[in-house]
Amino acid sequence: MTPDRICVGAIAGSFGVQGEVRLKSFCTDPEAIASYGPLYTEDGKRSFTVKLTRPVAGGLGAHVSGVATKEQADALRGVSLYADRSKLPSLPDDEFYHADLIGLEARDTGGAVIGRVHAVHNHGAGDLLEITGAGLKTALLLPFTLAVVPTVDLAAGRIVVDLPEGLE
Repeated sequence: MTPDRICVGAIAGSFGVQGEVRLKSFCTDPEAIASYGPLYTEDGKRSFTVKLTRPVAGGLGAHVSGVATKEQADALRGVSLYADRSKLPSLPDDEFYHADLIGLEARDTGGAVIGRVHAVHNHGAGDLLEITGAGLKTALLLPFTLAVVPTVDLAAGRIVVDLPEGLE
């Protein structure tokens, strides 16, 4: 995926029999996903315009261009949707797109390299950074909070991690 695109949602399956899809939005304002179009598949080979229809259980109902039947909508289940970064809102200094964090070098407060941010997870209680590296037996999962990650320097390509006691 190009760094000029950010994952903003995914198609969770079909809804009804008229080609409507159930859309899971990863946006702060879930309905804003429709204004960032066209939205692209991860490989960039397909693009869709999105027209929201109604809130549904587990997301939003939507019609996407090129999808007219339940079977076509079912075939898109699990497809992630990406928007051009230029169409997304600018973020305040203390907020970051997950895509910008992945790949950053992680150093402890003494400057020693811990590893790299491999992924960002959110299971409902806040973001967790998954740090992997050659010196780690298993991946570290750290809360992405100011107390644990006091510095994010995108220009330098690194974060500073104040490891919680017991992980040092």
